[in-house]
Amino acid sequence: MADTCVIFDLDGTLVDSEILCNQAFVDLLPELGETAEQLMRRYRGIKLDLTLADLEKQLGRSLPETFEATYRERVAQLFDERLQPVPGAAAMLESLDRPRCIASSGPPQKIAHSLKVSGLASHFGPNIYSSYVVGIWKPEPGLFLHAARDMGFPPDRCIVVEDSDVGVQAAKAAGMTVLRYDPHSEVKSDERSIVFSEMSRLAGLIDSLAAG
Repeated sequence: MADTCVIFDLDGTLVDSEILCNQAFVDLLPELGETAEQLMRRYRGIKLDLTLADLEKQLGRSLPETFEATYRERVAQLFDERLQPVPGAAAMLESLDRPRCIASSGPPQKIAHSLKVSGLASHFGPNIYSSYVVGIWKPEPGLFLHAARDMGFPPDRCIVVEDSDVGVQAAKAAGMTVLRYDPHSEVKSDERSIVFSEMSRLAGLIDSLAAG
């Protein structure tokens, strides 16, 4: 069962954090006039500095130099108050008998906070990879390739679990198989990824792919 490594995205894939990250924008920038759900659809998986640049364009002004720090503080507060694992994630990880790691575009402290608050930290131990450490962001494949190399697996023996377009692009560019978590059935399976909507199905899908 150890012949395949499972590389998980974190935000929106294992923890229900995307809505909270965008709620922080709504809280701090009410003049945007948009809901957290609208912002989430626009910015899912997008690097923060690109998101902030687009927000400045929407607002027609520059954000304060201190905005990123203020934003991250607000996100941390929301995580402490409301962050939960996505439905079925904890049980899925308990049943998954394969090497696994996290490969996230978030900074290390945010990843650690998310895993601690959600109760998922024990499932990954030190196997955590951050774009902020590697210096490569999705949709570039480098983060996934670095994680695979460090875990001791070739790309074709890695299965990536993602929820965003940029994450799927990165995994495919890395030559890895992609399973896309889509709880609201908004996208369809195609040549880039196999789409699933319930975490209870994931371990079985991984076993089927690994056997093939």
